[in-house]
Amino acid sequence: MAEETPNVEDKPKAKKPILKIAIAAVVVIVLLMATIAGTLFATGFFSPKPVVTADEVLDAEDAGRGASKADGGHGAPATDAGHGAPKADAGHGAPAADAGHGAKKASAKDGPGGKMKTKSPELTRFEYTYHQLEREFLVNISGSRKVMSVQIAVMTRYDERVINNVKKHEFAIRSVVMDVMRITTDSDLVKPDFRKELAVRIRDAMNGLIEKYEDFGGVEEVHFTSFIVQ
Repeated sequence: MAEETPNVEDKPKAKKPILKIAIAAVVVIVLLMATIAGTLFATGFFSPKPVVTADEVLDAEDAGRGASKADGGHGAPATDAGHGAPKADAGHGAPAADAGHGAKKASAKDGPGGKMKTKSPELTRFEYTYHQLEREFLVNISGSRKVMSVQIAVMTRYDERVINNVKKHEFAIRSVVMDVMRITTDSDLVKPDFRKELAVRIRDAMNGLIEKYEDFGGVEEVHFTSFIVQ
């Protein structure tokens, strides 16, 4: 009896390698995730963020303001080499120190502490202070029978010590002012700027006297509230 030849078609068909494909896909995904995680760690993505306190923010702001103020154009006002008084402010007319004003360099101990400023959130202004001497000044015109009678008020933009010194030395001030007025002549009276020139001379004399006793004058202008020649 002949043996039967097995039919090739009866052999089981080979299955597709689905399992291998799935394993390969998983491996690829794992490698991709590992690469991404390593990149994030390298860039510090998972590092804790620094905590900025309120004090550090205020310190940074103060440092910024301090840097902006370091510009020499906005710092303390320049002083005159001879007298150390503030120069004129372009915006508000702060006076420059000169020999006429008799202003010396004020020390932190003896001189005025600074000009009085009005309270303003936007502008810095200097406050004008006036003081009128109570009694009038009456003198004879030099070489003439005429008499001159004036009343005087002084102005300053420094602190109250200037006015206090004027009051303190009023008797001596009256003497030097009258000495200045006595040298006026008839020819001086007809000059167009006679009153302005006289006011400057009186201011200089007053500052010179106060400076002698207090080391600082501070009278910036002299105004005539009454002026009579007859």
